[in-house]
Amino acid sequence: MQIVEQISVFLENKAGRLMEVTKTLSEAKVNIRALSLADTSDFGILRLIVDDIEKAQSVLKDKGFTIGKTGVVAVEVGDHPGGLQAILEVFEGAGVNVEYMYAFVQKNSENATLIFRLDRTESALEALKEHNIKVLPVEKVCGAN
Repeated sequence: MQIVEQISVFLENKAGRLMEVTKTLSEAKVNIRALSLADTSDFGILRLIVDDIEKAQSVLKDKGFTIGKTGVVAVEVGDHPGGLQAILEVFEGAGVNVEYMYAFVQKNSENATLIFRLDRTESALEALKEHNIKVLPVEKVCGAN
């Protein structure tokens, strides 16, 4: 599968809330593979890719967190100047809008992983395939069990 499920956790913007999420996941033995945190003055949105999404949702809901789930696309690109630009040009050519993105560098690799939330996911996947750009499967991104 090429669509990776991501959890969005809505947090009050106050000291300790982020740590409550990480502690909850740590105690449940859920590994965070990638994350992004955006905030406003009142609240934040923590976006997570984890190795066990069902368990993460369950334990976070049990602790009273408001969460959502969305599909994102993970693309592997060389970790060098222009890597992101090449991907964005493909999206531009396909008329795909990037709603948001974040990235991480993989251990022992010369590649970076870019996580994209897109307005037209299927069109994006087709364009990436046409340009021979590697889209990572869920297992590679999440280290899923």
